[in-house]
Amino acid sequence: MFAFSVFDTESLRMFDFVRKHTKIMMGLMFLLIIPSFVLFGLEGYNRSQDKGVAVARVAGRDITQAEWDFAHKNEIDRVRESMPTLDIKLLDSPEARYATLERLMRDRVLAASADKLKLVTSDARLARDLQQNPTIAGLRRPDGSLDLERYRQLVASQGMTPDMFEAQVRADLSSRQVLASLSSSGFTPAAGANVALNAFFEKREVQVVRFTAADFAGKVVLSDADMEAFYKRNEAQFQAPEQASIEFLVLDLETIKKSLVINEADLKGYYEQNAARLSGQEERRASHILISAPKTASAEERQKARAKADELLASARKAPDSFADLARKNSQDTGSAPNGGDLDYFARGAMVKSFEDSAFAMKKGDISDVVESEFGYHIIRLTDIRAPKMKSFEEMRGQIETDLKKQQAQRKFAEVADAFTNGVYEQSDSLKPVAERLKLEVQTASNLTRTPAPGATGVLAHPKLLSAVFAPDAVEKKRNTEAIETAANQLVSARIVQYTPARTKPFSEVKDAVRVQLVAERAAEMARKEGAVKLAAWRASPASAELPPAMIVSREQTQQLPAKLIDAVLRADPASLPALVGVDLGAQGFGIARVNKIIAFEPATEAARRQNLNQYNQLWSAAEVLAYYNELKGRFKAEILVAKPPVGAETAQRAAAR
Repeated sequence: MFAFSVFDTESLRMFDFVRKHTKIMMGLMFLLIIPSFVLFGLEGYNRSQDKGVAVARVAGRDITQAEWDFAHKNEIDRVRESMPTLDIKLLDSPEARYATLERLMRDRVLAASADKLKLVTSDARLARDLQQNPTIAGLRRPDGSLDLERYRQLVASQGMTPDMFEAQVRADLSSRQVLASLSSSGFTPAAGANVALNAFFEKREVQVVRFTAADFAGKVVLSDADMEAFYKRNEAQFQAPEQASIEFLVLDLETIKKSLVINEADLKGYYEQNAARLSGQEERRASHILISAPKTASAEERQKARAKADELLASARKAPDSFADLARKNSQDTGSAPNGGDLDYFARGAMVKSFEDSAFAMKKGDISDVVESEFGYHIIRLTDIRAPKMKSFEEMRGQIETDLKKQQAQRKFAEVADAFTNGVYEQSDSLKPVAERLKLEVQTASNLTRTPAPGATGVLAHPKLLSAVFAPDAVEKKRNTEAIETAANQLVSARIVQYTPARTKPFSEVKDAVRVQLVAERAAEMARKEGAVKLAAWRASPASAELPPAMIVSREQTQQLPAKLIDAVLRADPASLPALVGVDLGAQGFGIARVNKIIAFEPATEAARRQNLNQYNQLWSAAEVLAYYNELKGRFKAEILVAKPPVGAETAQRAAAR
């Protein structure tokens, strides 16, 4: 066993926590080391009365409720765009909203620190980042040039001009420098790391006896009086949640599309202007010879590879018809070499840039100069060009009509959204006037609760809408809710037509549930009592212990034993082995383990040992980054002014509602 210093004990605790909470630490590292890139407009997200309310403060400057709301809306839109199937409720929980506020404060702290340290971003660094930005890459035309009009539209949708957007990117890059050097230079001495790792991975031989509640459930005898007493003590567990029957309106792009009629002239005009684009991309077929020379190769190796490529190029140009044979014999691309270097047809975006630029600049039958890429040196022969087949107007009519309806619906949505928002507010006692004016359908739903039913989807499962429906004004006066944004380009308003307050269910209705809970409680109590008695008896007379065969356990190899029991086994004093330990497992009963001996940790391979050390160093670096960030928060007097939601608050609310 190891003698731990205070430093090593804390190291072990940190490593244990990190290993058990990998997802949390991944999120923490993302939060602190890789600044989020979210397009925040300068106009803000207007929330009327809340616009000026301060929710956090950094370096004497407030973060307002409006900025928080707008940032969270953008965060939801960004995540939803990259993961369309993600449950929207996960993105708009109290915990998720608070995380957005923490990110906002983090960004302000880093920006203040970058300004204080005079950290700047050069024009070259800014240009390189914009060139690599995946959002902007999606705006490039087939020839690689940037579609400036779509670029302006993108940044304008966030309330910015291109200059404002680029200034924001520059500021973001400057802020990243604050933590970058610290996160990349973390180091822990091997001796301290080895002590912590050895203790963390240490194994122990144990014999375990479990006394589970299920083993004693059949021995529990209950009377009606017992169950009624339990029911009265725990009435809060048997609540029927408040319920409402509602009317609601949904305004979204699909609704607007249904009302649109596109005339024939517009369809034909759109076809004439976009026929080439709609028909698809030009494709090219090429063969190549690759001489490998990765970037990690030495200068001498790359020089030899280039000389070999030059020699093959000369041979190919001397006898173009021999290109396929040269590729089979010499190309180091194992995928295409057996086929004479043939790469089949490809469009723009399928190959690395240098290869693509050369292939699309050639004529059929041409052989390129030597082309350098990250894989080495290529000699390319263009074997065919396949232009997209131009489709007729009739073939494209359906797609064109869909595209135009989508475009017009998006433009019209903003106008209709204002009418919808104002209408449900100004005529708050009914949804019918707005429905008639905008040709919307008034829908109904019954037995709605404050939290969504398990598996519920759609607008009626959206936390914001449910919160608005059960707000005091909506419940007491049965007024329309405000227009709630439940998804991109989707607004909903609802009003209660019938309301049932929360109530305690009568005993007769929940008697079976009471029985199940009370049996589980009594059985667990009996299991714990039996386990404690056995533990005392076996400690008094070790020879009388009835134990199963031994097994090996560790933090990595738990044998599906409860965490509390594993923790007790690994904390057993090595100087007193063999030793009996007992653990009260609460509702799971009781566990007894005899710890026989310690099995020291030995990495399977040298590579595994290095991997463990690297992981430990990374986690230690993350801890140092966190400590430095916390110091920066103190230096710039950063504070959040709203209460942090309790962990699992949303889950607890849903459980209570059920």
